[in-house]
Amino acid sequence: MAILNNLLYGLTVCLEPLNLASCFIGALLGTLVGVLPGLGPVAAISLLLPVTFLMPTTASLIMLAGIFYGAMYGGSTTSILMNIPGESASVITCLDGYQMARKGRAGAALGISAFGSFIAGTFGIICVMLISPPLISVALKFGPPEYVGIITLSLSMVVYLASRSLLKGFIMAVIGLLLGTIGVDPMAGSPRFTYGISSLLNGLNIAPVVMGLFGIPEVLENIESAFKQEIFKTKLKGLLPSKEEWKQSALPIGRGTVIGFFMGILPGVGSIIPTFITYSLERKLSKNPEKFGTGAIEGVAAPEAANNAASMGGFIPLLTLGVPSNVVMALLLGALMVHGIQPGPLLMAQHPDVFWGLLASMYIGNIMLLVLNLPLIPMWVQILKIPYPILFPLILLFCMVGAYSVDNNPADVLVLTIFGLLGYLMRKLRFEATPFVLAFILGPMLEVAIRHSLVLSRGSLKIFVQRPISLVLLCLACCFFLSPLFTYFMKGPKVLPRETEFNDG
Repeated sequence: MAILNNLLYGLTVCLEPLNLASCFIGALLGTLVGVLPGLGPVAAISLLLPVTFLMPTTASLIMLAGIFYGAMYGGSTTSILMNIPGESASVITCLDGYQMARKGRAGAALGISAFGSFIAGTFGIICVMLISPPLISVALKFGPPEYVGIITLSLSMVVYLASRSLLKGFIMAVIGLLLGTIGVDPMAGSPRFTYGISSLLNGLNIAPVVMGLFGIPEVLENIESAFKQEIFKTKLKGLLPSKEEWKQSALPIGRGTVIGFFMGILPGVGSIIPTFITYSLERKLSKNPEKFGTGAIEGVAAPEAANNAASMGGFIPLLTLGVPSNVVMALLLGALMVHGIQPGPLLMAQHPDVFWGLLASMYIGNIMLLVLNLPLIPMWVQILKIPYPILFPLILLFCMVGAYSVDNNPADVLVLTIFGLLGYLMRKLRFEATPFVLAFILGPMLEVAIRHSLVLSRGSLKIFVQRPISLVLLCLACCFFLSPLFTYFMKGPKVLPRETEFNDG
């Protein structure tokens, strides 16, 4: 009963004109971002982050969250009609979605994608609402040593899962931790690594850093690859799935939803891995596995449900522990911290309007997305025809304006440029930005937790192994870092993980 009362309170918060408008704008922009190839939610949130600093906290978080799960919806449109994933989690949708379009079933593919996403998103919201309160009661028992353990485990999982090269992932995490220390020492009050530059006393702003790492490299890579805007011409009819299509898709949607949600909670997993696992599972369970890749509706329904459920699962560690599970959640964490709010166990008690308003907005946002996706598909198709020589310079301009508007500081434009070139170089050398961003944001939190722990123990490191939760978390983190060595000694040098070509998109 208390949860229903809290949800009703959240609905009253979300239905305030500004918050409702923010929800609609976020859902609309998210769908647009998902539709346009080469952007994705990370780049879009990075670009719009400075705008939200001028908004009330609840409205800004509602809009950023809407962009995130809206992009999960919109990414399927491009995958089905162009065979190009609108965002990375829609890669697997290309396999069967585009083949369905070629067979004249584009409407069915788009329809089951939208309904599957709606079902998965709704399930995810309900689970977040039910799981978060009891998890918060557990999280309230966490002290500084436990936070050291959970942050270390998060970083180790991100490094282990985010890159095919464990060494490169580790290097990026270390660099992120080092750059996160720039500014004033939180306990001693002395400047660190500022080199007499006053702009660095407050550290590097998150907005120009992430816009540089994600926005500019996206534009440069897309210009370099010379996208061909070839949209498969087909009549978009039959958007409502038939009874037979529902019968074929019901169980795949259910399995994809459950797998996606619970995998989305884990740090470093994100939305891509659950879609591949779900697709592989459906192919193994199918009585006709040979039809996958030739236009099987299950191959569209299951992955789309998985990526939307995973996007909802990522909110649980952010809202209850204050620890982001992926780079989008790290950006949302940064947005909250800019507004002076620390996510974690006390968020529900200290800022119930933010917590319950966000959850309620997800219900309303999912309904908006269902309404937006089906009737507006013809409009999204027209937007896909915007020439990239027009679109990409506008994105670069918006990056620069956004970086400058954070503090009206020209130095932030320089930071944007430096990290833009760095991000482009990282992509060329196959270094992923995700470990860097998470380490950059979590680094100051980790430092404060370590130093508070040492103050409590009077300088003794034993405090990290004397507390059971901290000990277990740190042991798990060590297992992730040392797993390649275990494999090496168990099976020989030939099985050491080697870096292979993969798509960062």
